[in-house]
Amino acid sequence: MRLGALEAGGTKMVCAIGDESGKIYEQVSIPTETPEITMPKLISYFEERKIEALGIGCFGPIDPDKKSETYGYITSTPKLAWADYNIVGTMEKSLMIPVGFDTDVNGSVLGEVTFGQAKGKKCVVYVTIGTGVGAGIYIEGKLLHGMLHPEAGHILLSKREDDTYEGKCPYHKTCLEGLAAGPAIQERWGKRAADLKDDERVWDLEAYYIAQALVDYILILSPQMIILGGGVMHQEQLFPKIRSYVKKMMNGYIKTKEMADLDHYIVPASLHDDQGIMGALELGRRALMKEE
Repeated sequence: MRLGALEAGGTKMVCAIGDESGKIYEQVSIPTETPEITMPKLISYFEERKIEALGIGCFGPIDPDKKSETYGYITSTPKLAWADYNIVGTMEKSLMIPVGFDTDVNGSVLGEVTFGQAKGKKCVVYVTIGTGVGAGIYIEGKLLHGMLHPEAGHILLSKREDDTYEGKCPYHKTCLEGLAAGPAIQERWGKRAADLKDDERVWDLEAYYIAQALVDYILILSPQMIILGGGVMHQEQLFPKIRSYVKKMMNGYIKTKEMADLDHYIVPASLHDDQGIMGALELGRRALMKEE
């Protein structure tokens, strides 16, 4: 199969050509501007490469419900030029091929369970922590949607007593994204995360908030693996701190082989930052084969 993959982000659109094995033949990045500027570039790229199907992992919120009148739309995104934009319909009309569609983070978890370290697991949570925070959830062998799709980056957290920061999220202030995403780190500490690598205070507080969220995910979803990706998680010193806080917060309540081996339970992404693109290839394959 010759498949196209689009990882549609708020800053850049990553386009790739690959196959059903997850092999990527070529990959390019196109800046995310307005639909009028960006979409013709995307369409031209895929038209020239004669693909059989396209998979899109997209920033959101989106409408992934195939029974909905607005299926395939980017909906109430803060990136206003793309609000209520029919990205799937535009691609289908232009390329005349099947198009698979989901959130970017559901695409990432799909990449990990299809081609990566989570293969064979029935319940996996993938959390990306960068400019924003999002979670893709694969449960009982399917991507989770429900009434919309998970927005697990916006779960509300309890602030640590020594933290006076009010929170960055315009909707919830002290949700996970408001306290732990890259912009929150920069606003709280006055420097970008990459420039704070050696500041122990920064990463201890960051680990505390991420761990608090993971405990909630563990108790609600009972995942067999939690994968943490995104730009903030390139600070690898976070992982042992997060695991330590998760163990402390869980306080021995759940006893499983996974909880006894947090080094292999809470893990970094395994596909060299290509998990989103590889998941989009799988979305394309599923659309071509008419699989859910």
